[in-house]
Amino acid sequence: MFSKTYNVIVVGGGHSGCEAAAAAANLGSSVLLVTMNMQTIAQMSCNPAMGGVAKGQIVREIDALGGYSGIITDKTMIQFRMLNRSKGPAMWSPRAQSDRMRFAEEWRLALESIENIDFWQDMVTDLIVENGRVIGVKTGMEILIKADSVILTNGTFLNGTIHIGEKQFGGGRTGERAATGLTACLNALGFESGRMKTGTPPRVDGRSLDYSKMEEQAGDINPSKFSFLDTPQLQTQRSCHITYTNEKVHDILRTGFEKSPMFNGRIQGLGPRYCPSIEDKIERFSERNRHQIFVEPEGWDTVEVYVNGFSTSLPEDVQHQAIRLIPGFEKSKIFRPGYAIEYDYFPPTQLKRSLETKIVKGLYFAGQINGTTGYEEAACQGLMAGINAHRQTNGEEPIILGRSEAYIGVLIDDLVTKGTDEPYRMFTSRAEYRILLRQDNADLRLTQKGREIGLVDDQRLSKLDEKIRNTKEALTYFEKESINPENINKTLKNNNSSPIKQKNKVGKILSRPQIKLEDILNIKSIQEKTKKISREGLEQAEIQIKYQGYINREKENALKLNRLEKIKIPIDFDFKKIKAISSESKEKLDHIKPETIGQAARISGVSPSDINILLVFMGR
Repeated sequence: MFSKTYNVIVVGGGHSGCEAAAAAANLGSSVLLVTMNMQTIAQMSCNPAMGGVAKGQIVREIDALGGYSGIITDKTMIQFRMLNRSKGPAMWSPRAQSDRMRFAEEWRLALESIENIDFWQDMVTDLIVENGRVIGVKTGMEILIKADSVILTNGTFLNGTIHIGEKQFGGGRTGERAATGLTACLNALGFESGRMKTGTPPRVDGRSLDYSKMEEQAGDINPSKFSFLDTPQLQTQRSCHITYTNEKVHDILRTGFEKSPMFNGRIQGLGPRYCPSIEDKIERFSERNRHQIFVEPEGWDTVEVYVNGFSTSLPEDVQHQAIRLIPGFEKSKIFRPGYAIEYDYFPPTQLKRSLETKIVKGLYFAGQINGTTGYEEAACQGLMAGINAHRQTNGEEPIILGRSEAYIGVLIDDLVTKGTDEPYRMFTSRAEYRILLRQDNADLRLTQKGREIGLVDDQRLSKLDEKIRNTKEALTYFEKESINPENINKTLKNNNSSPIKQKNKVGKILSRPQIKLEDILNIKSIQEKTKKISREGLEQAEIQIKYQGYINREKENALKLNRLEKIKIPIDFDFKKIKAISSESKEKLDHIKPETIGQAARISGVSPSDINILLVFMGR
């Protein structure tokens, strides 16, 4: 039936698998996407949203490199908000509410439009490995399918167990069976595995809610987008709402604690620290008498609502009683209860920075199998795994993004260098160069690289050139144009900024922290002279003027540290032969097997003096 050998087999049709399949196929590889259910490709298993703090930056980076997540989100979002606007631009993070059903539909249509992708509905239960290299997969139907490389993106399905109170049953998502067999196969090959858990809240009938008792959370007045291409502009939006738990809610929830798998030991895996269940929040933050609940619609037309902030694995009757004590939820009807899910993952220190495994050549891991949580984190891993699987098939060097190039680079480096024993979520604080890694400049950082890889077409490159041109025009104008005191002093006074006594350059005025771009553009003469410059170009110019000193300093720091990244460590280097470094360092270095001196320096337990000794051995 499958007589051909595929270049790449992708196992799993979630966010990671979709990006992996699309990337490899668009680069020219023949791809087979194997998923257990063709109807749930790109399913948003948890909340119907993309982006958020640091996550929004990742989606924009995926888009800049030629991935699909940003495009799909723009086509299917029902609300857009730019978070952290009150802070500096390094913290601005785009977030969108998505239409759950349309999101999955658009992803499937996108994949079906790529000629090089074939599909097969089945469970992969085993890998075919010869001489330390993967050569194909075996499915639940006992079908052998050959491939040059395999990407595993199994998500929460690997031996997944769903917990609701004292009930537990196998499943990778509610209503869907777990994937079995693959963990045992990987363990037999020498891979170490562990267990993690995540959770999801109940979904409720929006018709049964009283929104008048909640705070409305509308989208931005002028909504932006994720993709740098000309994707549809959001014209109308659906509001989210905010409400709060109270002591009565907490008291009811506590009655179910003895039956909670979180507290009685049935769940062994660690959950996401930054997205705890409601019972975990009550236990850990007992001094708080209320917790925020975000009420999020699941789409344009559906009445189903996601109760963000109320993740739980308590018995369904306790969930029902407690949720009805939340303001606005007094008559709520639950569509499906919240649950926790426990699943297998493989510590990512077993991977190279290309996301290829160290033990088996041609085998790649991406997404939650690596211990991450979040659609965005999964998607970017899938993109990079798809790129690198294709490149290996064609005898090309892998693409490795540096920590100063992209949040994607930070994420992958953190995983393979430091590992994780709890679900890894990206935050801006994880990036030491976050002033360089802003959401607004993801295209400036990565589009050219995407072109070199082969995923960026002429249209995207043309958009980048247009942005660069507009930014230069804006900078030139702001740096050369002067403004009289009588035209600007009123604006300065209104913004608690010192008036000027003589002509000043517009750029000098704009560099003041109290003055925003809008304040400058409200001046009629400036408005007239800048009307042909794109809004994007003007905003880029503002950021560069205000933060140039910080940007230059981070670039200098990045250059210094990047020198260590260029010093390669031979694959077969024996760290144990170096007597001058500590036993701990030898152990850590031998386990991680860093590819560069820079990566070695980031391993916990490896000291600066150890790095100096390594440099000597590298002939430096």
